Amino acid sequence: MTAPAKIARPARWRLGWLAVAPAPLVTLAAALGPTLAPHPAEEAIGIPFGDPAACAPLGADRLGRDVLSQLLYGGWGLLLVAAVIAVSVTGLSCVLGAVAALRPRIGQWIELGTDLFILLPAVLGILLVLTSWPDAGTLGLIVLALLFGVPYCARIFTAAAAGVAASGYVESARAAGESLGHLVFREVIPNLRAVSTTQLGLRFVAAVYLVSTASFLQLPTTLGASNWAVMVRENASGMLLNPWAVLAPSLAIAIVAVSVNLAVSAFGRGERE
Repeated sequence: MTAPAKIARPARWRLGWLAVAPAPLVTLAAALGPTLAPHPAEEAIGIPFGDPAACAPLGADRLGRDVLSQLLYGGWGLLLVAAVIAVSVTGLSCVLGAVAALRPRIGQWIELGTDLFILLPAVLGILLVLTSWPDAGTLGLIVLALLFGVPYCARIFTAAAAGVAASGYVESARAAGESLGHLVFREVIPNLRAVSTTQLGLRFVAAVYLVSTASFLQLPTTLGASNWAVMVRENASGMLLNPWAVLAPSLAIAIVAVSVNLAVSAFGRGERE
């Protein structure tokens, strides 16, 4: 490695950490939000869409509640569900991709499933199912996100695992009579760390947008009344009176999604180098 490359790589990693820093800060604020909030979530502290003041730095929402308190109460549910979806989709897709690379017939079924689900937009499918099955709640949203996310993600893992499955040490393990489970979890998946990290970040960003959209449409019923996406929907009518009631939750969602995306790009380049 040349001297400029040695200098550039630490600089890139520093930029990567700077890019990812906002996401854990917002996530930590969301996790500790109920203990940090200056007012109870449902307590009215002023007039509807009141201006920012000492007791309410971001003003009031449509019911006169403190926007800052609503913001601190409303993030943990959305981010938790998005994280569960991201981990579940990435983990299941990684296993299916490794199995498909080792068993080409299974890979053909994964490709068929991808072609089938890619024709139907995830938001449309979730809207149709959760509208007709309102009691499904958050669990139904997670299951549907898996159904729409796993086939496409598994196809990516299948392509990445194909080269690993054709390597000499995997062929040696096969010749030694090792089971499929041993080949998947001991030989193939440990060599997919870079792809797994990248896909986990991308799946989390996609899940944040998906859960936000579903919450904006008020489909899941167990994410809390002060969810960030719900805040945007309910306070849109007072945008001109107190823009922070809409901008603050919108920025919180955007900061998490953009910083994770930037971090995935930065660290992904570092892994390839």
